[in-house]
Amino acid sequence: MKNIDWKSLGFDYVPTDINARAYYKDGAWSELEFTSDEYIKMHMSTTCLHYGLECFEGLKAFRGVDGKVRLFRADANGERMASSARKLCLPVPPVELFVKACYEVVKRNIDYVPPYESGASLYLRPVLIGTKVGLGVKASHEAMLIVFCSPVGPYFKGGMKPIKVIIDRVQDRAAPRGTGDIKAGGNYASSIFSGEKAHTMGYSNVMYLDATEHKYIEECGAANFFGIKDGKYITPKSPSILPSITNKSLRTLAEDMGLKVEERPVPVEELASFEEAGACGTAAVISPIGYVFDIDTEEKVTYGDGQTVGATCKALYDKLQDIQYGRCEDKFGWTLVVE
Repeated sequence: MKNIDWKSLGFDYVPTDINARAYYKDGAWSELEFTSDEYIKMHMSTTCLHYGLECFEGLKAFRGVDGKVRLFRADANGERMASSARKLCLPVPPVELFVKACYEVVKRNIDYVPPYESGASLYLRPVLIGTKVGLGVKASHEAMLIVFCSPVGPYFKGGMKPIKVIIDRVQDRAAPRGTGDIKAGGNYASSIFSGEKAHTMGYSNVMYLDATEHKYIEECGAANFFGIKDGKYITPKSPSILPSITNKSLRTLAEDMGLKVEERPVPVEELASFEEAGACGTAAVISPIGYVFDIDTEEKVTYGDGQTVGATCKALYDKLQDIQYGRCEDKFGWTLVVE
């Protein structure tokens, strides 16, 4: 294992030894290549630089309580990247190629997987970019798939803490029938303005509403939203929401815990009726929401005392982490042991 101060890791890039690459040209994907080079060389007129023809994924590998390293739901991430690629008219990486690239990157950087007791993990970033050279706005029939990794610390150092969220209707996250349901970089670029505004006001995240009527909850920052009430796990349904793999996993765990799962439009007025609420994604797993402020209406919603993590959020978080760190049986087949 590398000599790294694991406890001080944040969520930032830390160099590792090897990354994987595959190329699509002349109608076929190449074999995987492995390199220590952290840079890529491309033409100044490459389509990804001008027209945003790119998408990416984020997933993690964990060193378990038994010392084994587990890659979490790489196949689901591969399927989502394929969906993103199809919508952007990019060459679609086969899921098998995607999973193999992720597996090999973890295996070849195994010494960078943080020790179990650190609570840290190895973050993988697969990126698909259109590499066709040209000036016109059109599909790229050439592409590069890159998978690199970096050790990252736990999102909440010292334990989970509820976050403060603001509702701001000035900027929409994604247009109806647009690209909100895929993991395209442009979706994240367009959220930075409102995110920075929220941070300057002392809030962790922006809660986005639907772009058509501004009546229904969509996402919370770069994460999916869910609420808990009356024995139900409720999460928004919309064609412009990214299908979160963490949310998908939590819905399965919620049902396994005896909760009824509802995926449906969630009006913003319903916020006040939830017993607990949270944002979920790969980075934090669950960010419990303690307080929501609506700029336009000046309405405030506080969950519990605003400082304490709700029992259901904590139980869901623990169940998912138990699977990821090998503390319990993976009866859903979500993990892949890297040997």
